[in-house]
Amino acid sequence: MRRMRRMLVIPVFIPHEGCPHRCLFCDQHGISGQAAPPSAGADVGATIRAWLARAKPENRQEVEVAFYGGSFTCLPHARQTELLAAVQPFRQQGLVQAIRLSTRPDAIDDERLDLLLRHRVSTVELGAQSCDDEVLRRSGRGHDAAAIAAAAHLIRTRGLRLGLQLMLGLPGEHFRSLARTAAEVIRLRPDFVRIYPALVLRGSGLEQLYHRGGYRPLSLGRAVAWAAYLQKRFDAEGIGVVRMGLQPTAELARALVAGPHHPAFGELVRARLMLCRTRSLLAGVPAADPVALVIAERDQSVFRGPGCANLRRLRQLGLLDRFVLRTDPAQPRQTLRLFPAGSPGAGTSGRAASS
Repeated sequence: MRRMRRMLVIPVFIPHEGCPHRCLFCDQHGISGQAAPPSAGADVGATIRAWLARAKPENRQEVEVAFYGGSFTCLPHARQTELLAAVQPFRQQGLVQAIRLSTRPDAIDDERLDLLLRHRVSTVELGAQSCDDEVLRRSGRGHDAAAIAAAAHLIRTRGLRLGLQLMLGLPGEHFRSLARTAAEVIRLRPDFVRIYPALVLRGSGLEQLYHRGGYRPLSLGRAVAWAAYLQKRFDAEGIGVVRMGLQPTAELARALVAGPHHPAFGELVRARLMLCRTRSLLAGVPAADPVALVIAERDQSVFRGPGCANLRRLRQLGLLDRFVLRTDPAQPRQTLRLFPAGSPGAGTSGRAASS
């Protein structure tokens, strides 16, 4: 089996730097744990050298420097140039292969993209959050859905990889608006998506609204269900979901006031989808004719679900006795296959479900 190349992502945090708006949900200091941005390009270089020195050789096959937290293209051109120029010596030496940054949809135009391309930026992530104009307005984003579409088109036209960041459960969002956002994201064809549930963070405008009774965050169960819906839609269209939920940190724990945060949010979503796929595949299996159900070796915990919740649910549905579980290290993750229980070829063929 061919070994996959590993990518080392070196994060450089610039919290709030460049942002012309303070969105209702935002507290980048609490998310990143960094109170001040890098003061000079030299600090960026020092960060890269420190990460490279710590990384094992096998983890340095492909290295990407990622600027997180601020709206990069809202920075003055001199500041953008300073930060990006600090990465160039590492690119020239072959120590860094890619540069990624995030920004606002209304801060993308040809002039800004020219600067990024001169500095060999590879990927631009847009903080879309939602494609519903009312949700964007109530969240204080300062732009509409048309700005997201225009920015996405420009980025793709200029040959850059496009990522979209979505936030679930913002003020005014309901399932119908979520479905519209999913349809618009599919139309825009990003290379990948990140999905985050909206959290009430200390010091944010959303905290004030929450304490006044004007905002109610999603429950964890509903956030998982909504994220699973998006994952399923995007999987069907070949759009990768590269992250679900915020990375748990001590700083986030201190800043969190309310909302559906879970340290393994993505695992909860994948477990829910696995249960749905399992139920669908087993629905046509006669109770008197058990089968071999084959999953990827690394999907065993996802198949069981948190606290074996998936197994309990399958038992309640009368499906747990209809299969014998087998694992296959070569099987793609998040897929299932069925075979006759005594089949010697259970690792090579059979009916499959992956969405």
